[in-house]
Amino acid sequence: MPAPRIADYDAIWPLVAEDWSERIVGATAGLPGADGFRVDHIGSTAVPGLAAKPIVDLQLRVGDLPSEDAMSEALEPLGFVLAPGARADSPGVTADTPRPGSDADPSKHAKLLFHRPATEHEPEIILHVRRQDSPFADFVVAFRDWLRDDARAAESYERVKRELAGRFEGAADYDDYTRAKAEFLANAQIEVGWRNERLD
Repeated sequence: MPAPRIADYDAIWPLVAEDWSERIVGATAGLPGADGFRVDHIGSTAVPGLAAKPIVDLQLRVGDLPSEDAMSEALEPLGFVLAPGARADSPGVTADTPRPGSDADPSKHAKLLFHRPATEHEPEIILHVRRQDSPFADFVVAFRDWLRDDARAAESYERVKRELAGRFEGAADYDDYTRAKAEFLANAQIEVGWRNERLD
């Protein structure tokens, strides 16, 4: 499926995120350890004013990663299906790529990825299921908060995304676009790490 175009910020995105976060928590309430589950609105749609692909990214943090079958059964009534990835090596589908300098323990980077197709009234939703101790789970929240707090960084990120979206328009899948953002994300990790050190 080709990557969707970058869209101007839409104030409906955080409302969709809040609504579906509550539904996801309710739907997974019967899973072991559910009392500690938490949902984060992540990605570009979580940054006010930032243009983005019209896809709401949510992150469900869990203790132990449930089985595919258990999570699929819990989420199926909400219209979520397990995402297979566009390619066999699609990044971030069954595991996140460890960021430089982070704990590279494979068990902490394992994940489940689900999506809910767009409807007439709501955008597509992608749900990343990660362990509470996932270093990548911490990074995506820190990255979101950095963009929320630093307007110049958000503007730079938007320019990069628009340029890459134009370059890969018509591509058969998202992967080339996603991989091309790696340089910005690598530099962002330095900025996010510096920011977190200042806040500690």
